[in-house]
Amino acid sequence: MADESPPPTSEVLDSKEIEQLVTPPIETPAPVGGVISAAAAATGGAKAQAYDFRNPVFLAEAELRRLRQMHEDFVRYLSARLSLYLRMDVGLKMTGLTTATYSNFTESLANPTHISLFKIEPLIGVGVLDFSPRLALTIADRLLGGRGQAIKAERNLTEIEVALIEDVILIILEEWGNQWKLDQELRPQIIGNENSARFLQSSPRDAIILTLALECTFGDCTEKLQLGVPFYTIEPLVKKMQARRQKDAAVTPAAKRAEWHTSYDRITVPVRAEWNAFEISLREISTLRVGDVIEMQPSICAETRVLLNGTPKFSGTVGLDNDCVAIQLTRKLSPEETSHAKPDGRKVP
Repeated sequence: MADESPPPTSEVLDSKEIEQLVTPPIETPAPVGGVISAAAAATGGAKAQAYDFRNPVFLAEAELRRLRQMHEDFVRYLSARLSLYLRMDVGLKMTGLTTATYSNFTESLANPTHISLFKIEPLIGVGVLDFSPRLALTIADRLLGGRGQAIKAERNLTEIEVALIEDVILIILEEWGNQWKLDQELRPQIIGNENSARFLQSSPRDAIILTLALECTFGDCTEKLQLGVPFYTIEPLVKKMQARRQKDAAVTPAAKRAEWHTSYDRITVPVRAEWNAFEISLREISTLRVGDVIEMQPSICAETRVLLNGTPKFSGTVGLDNDCVAIQLTRKLSPEETSHAKPDGRKVP
């Protein structure tokens, strides 16, 4: 009798079957509650925007734009002031105005270099001014009577050269403080000098620094300057600048109030009262005789128009006051009621 049972299945897997078992299936995540798909359909897909977490920005774009404009004015005024002080043309160009952490700022400074640590009274915090040694030596040579030719020597500054450069640095800091246009005077002072940023600890490593990069051309020497100020130092200045701008935007021209002058006392103005009673033909007027009575509605007395120099200005009610005819003013006529009137007070048809 023949065995009709199925042949035993082989337990050995080939390479394709092993690869299918090892590789997990790729699944597309479904949107939760349809929110993602609705937003993607409305905006044409989500758009990612790059953000540098190593260089955070704590100022809005509008604030940076206003600070950039202020520093452009600073560069222009500083160039003119240094040219007068050194009696030689000094060209300055702003190459960057950014924010960075203190650690990134110090790492970007050259080594060796000339660093001046300064403080702006009455503000808190210590700022850093990076001065190229080659540019500093060229300026010091000019102050000592030289022609301002570039010094090619790469060395640290002597005490005399440091003292000469500090006068130039104070000019830079004074002009920077003047651009804030505050009622309170900002007084800069230099508190130290370094030739390397490796061991600087004037601010916390994660403090935000506003960095101004300049390119200075003095004679045949072209070098860079960097001014770094902590954000917590300029924060009060930025707030005052914003408050001043909001105050200027909120100021509206006040309505000019009418004032009485003594020169008006003797000016006479003709005053006339009239009614718009009824209309009558010229033939009927010609038939009127002395003693005739003209009938008028009693309500007309409450619609008396008062004209000043032929222009209707008020509406009032006619009455008697001690056997004298008087008019009590009830309201002032609107411009619409007076704009369509003739010089005699009658309305234009």
